[in-house]
Order: sequence, then C-alpha cells, then structure tokens
Amino acid sequence: MVAAMRRLSMRKIREVLRLHFECGCQHRQIALACDMSPSTVSGYLSRAEGAGLTWEQAKPLSDAEVEARLFSYVGRSEPATRAAIDFNWIHAELGRVGVTLQLLWGEYETAAKQRGAQPYQYSQFCELYASWRDRRRLSMRQVHRPGEKLFLDYSGKRPRICDPETGEVTEVELFVGVLGASNYTFAEATLSQTVPDFCASTVRALEYFEAAPAILVPDQLRSAVKRPDRYDPDINDAFAQLGQHYGVAIIPAPPRKPKGKAKVEAGVLIAQRWILARLRNRAFFSLAELNNAIAELLEELNTRRFQKLPGTRREAFESLDRPRMKALPRLRFELPQRKRDARQHRLPRRVRRPLVQRSVRIAPRAHRGARDTKRRRVLPRRRARRVPPAQLRAPRHARDQTRASPEGAPGLRRVVAGADGRLGWQIRPACRGSRTPHDGPVSPA
Repeated sequence: MVAAMRRLSMRKIREVLRLHFECGCQHRQIALACDMSPSTVSGYLSRAEGAGLTWEQAKPLSDAEVEARLFSYVGRSEPATRAAIDFNWIHAELGRVGVTLQLLWGEYETAAKQRGAQPYQYSQFCELYASWRDRRRLSMRQVHRPGEKLFLDYSGKRPRICDPETGEVTEVELFVGVLGASNYTFAEATLSQTVPDFCASTVRALEYFEAAPAILVPDQLRSAVKRPDRYDPDINDAFAQLGQHYGVAIIPAPPRKPKGKAKVEAGVLIAQRWILARLRNRAFFSLAELNNAIAELLEELNTRRFQKLPGTRREAFESLDRPRMKALPRLRFELPQRKRDARQHRLPRRVRRPLVQRSVRIAPRAHRGARDTKRRRVLPRRRARRVPPAQLRAPRHARDQTRASPEGAPGLRRVVAGADGRLGWQIRPACRGSRTPHDGPVSPA
C-alpha cells in the first residue's frame, strides 16, 4: 500500500508518466526535472502501475479521468488554495488610529477559517501586502487619517461670467476643498482670492461637510499667510480667528511643494475636468448662476464611483471622515469689520510734529576757528516746531504776571524763536510802539 502524500498538480503527474514511459528516464532524473523528491516519483509510478495506467493510455484522457484512475478520492489533486486577501480593505483600515497588520491578520484568519479556507500565515500575509503596496505608483505617500485634514486651494484655470448689459467677460476664481481620507470634494466660484472671499469659501466648505476636521491645510497664499515660510509661516489674523472659532489647527502646506498638498492638487485637476470642462460652452451672467451649475456637477462628482477603489466619495465620507469630525459651533463665523475711531484720524500737517530722524553722522570738529583732526558725534539740528495759537500755554510765572497787571498793562506776546531756535514768551507792551524793560524771552518752552 502506498503511503499517503501531499498531491501535486495533474500537470506534474502527467510529466512524470511521460518522462518514465516515453523518455525512459530514471527516478532521480525525473525528480530533478519535475522539482520533487525521488520518493515522490516512485510513489506516483507505483500508483500508475497498480492502476495499469501507462502514458499512452493517459495521454488522451482528461485530468479528472487520470485522477480517478490513480486516486481513490477525486478532487484533491490540486494543492489547497489559500483564502484571498483584500488588499484595498487592509490599506484603508491601516489609516485608522491604532490599527496594525497583526490585528488585521487575526481578523483575516478568523474569517477564512469560518469559510473553510486555509489562510496565509502572518509572515506571508505581511510580505504579500508589502509587495502589493510597492507595486503602486512610486511617490511620496502620506497617511491620511479619517477626519484629520481638509486641503484648500484655488484652481489655475478660471471660470468666466458675462455682464448682460455690456457683454464684458470677467474671470472669477474656483475654490476647491478636499478631505484627505475620503476625497470628498467641495467647489465654488468666488470673485477674488482676497481675505473676505477666502474665509467665506472656507466657512461654506465646512457647512457643506456639516462638520469640521482637525486640521486645515491651505496653500501659502496671501489671504491665508502674511509671510510665507517653509517652517514657520505667519498666519493671517482673520484666518487665524476662523480657526479659533471652529476649533481647528491651521498648518499651511510648504511653499513650492505640490506634493505637500497632493490631495487638493488632484481635486483641482478633477474639478477642472469634470466641472469646468463640462461648462465650457455655457454662458453665465451672475456668480450665483455659475455656482448653481457647479453645485449640480459637484453632486454628480461626489456620487460617482471610484475607478480603483470600492464605493463613492460620499460613501467614503459617511463611513470614514464624518464619524471622526467635530460638530460645527452654533454661531457662524463672521469676518470682523474694522471701524476707525475719530481720535485716530490724522491731524493737519501744520499741527503734526515733524518726524526728525536722529541718525548719527561723523563731522570734523572746529576749535576757535581751527579745524581739529579729532571727530565727534553730531546729531542733525531740529527744526522749530509750529504750534497753533489755540494750543499755546504760557509759563506759570508769566500767567501770574499777566493776571496781576491791570487793564492796559503789558501782557503776553506770541511765540517767537530765539537765536538758538527755541520757543519762548515775551511781555506785550501796554501801548503800541512803547517798549518795556521786560521785552525779551522769559523762559523757553
């Protein structure tokens, strides 16, 4: 009786019979040619001899008929197949917090045994997933966790609106926002990329999603960033207030690095192809009319099925991003309007004090008419300050003297500039044309 062994494929068993009966090869030669041990070759030939089966008889027969002649149990000639691995599911689950390959392999093994299939072991499971991941497009890969990031950008190709009265065509901006995990997309047209339009588009995007992510990733445009920088960008005040209102962090993408926001770059490309390209032959006479057409095509885009992944953008949003995003606050964010105070208005030029630049210069020093070779620091001379009459105030002793003088006595005179350029007060004579001993500066201002 032949010992039980693991069966090989019928192709190899036919090759064993052919090499033995037709070519006359020995057992060791057959074992080297078919990549098996000599004992396995001997076992198959013993079965063929016991069944009275030669190569001439087996050649016209099918695999099922040869299997029925050699083995008692039909259907075991092929090696046991392993349970298939859903690599797309594994790749999506690894994006969740705390999910590892060890955990996914355990779930895969349990499901395979329940179906009666033989699962792959953990090492082979990891190798097969790594091989599938490496066969994908070679690029910088980012792990987008559900509900974490919302990427914002403007399209380079712009839609147009036409003035119904003058016929003037005006280009407007196309704002695009894409969620990282589900690729759920928002798009609308705005008049410009200014701070009010950019903040308003961001607010409408969050209201479209009906939730707020953890991080906003805008491009480093002037409406979001005051001073672009790769490591420490300065966020615009209005956009920073928007982030505080919705409780989100703002982390701009690096400048001149499209791969830092590849999600929204792809979203902009899709919006150009599936929205702008389909509206190229239509004329719009207002921004609201254009946004209504964009909203219809946007709904069609988000419900359109993926090419390489199961489901749609909306289904992925409802299952991945939506459960992990924060609820919006009760009040909507409104951009604060700055009001000027009357006290901050500029005064007339004759009232303002001139700005004197106190820069330091080096000048030659003169001593008693002779130039000295030594030098000293000299500041520029100040100009006399012009003060309006309403703002003039005399020194206290001059005011006392004026109040003590009877009517017609000498009073205060207007400000004058002395030889040194400083301001002072003079006593006004009682009668026109007369002078007093007090005529002269009393005290400098």
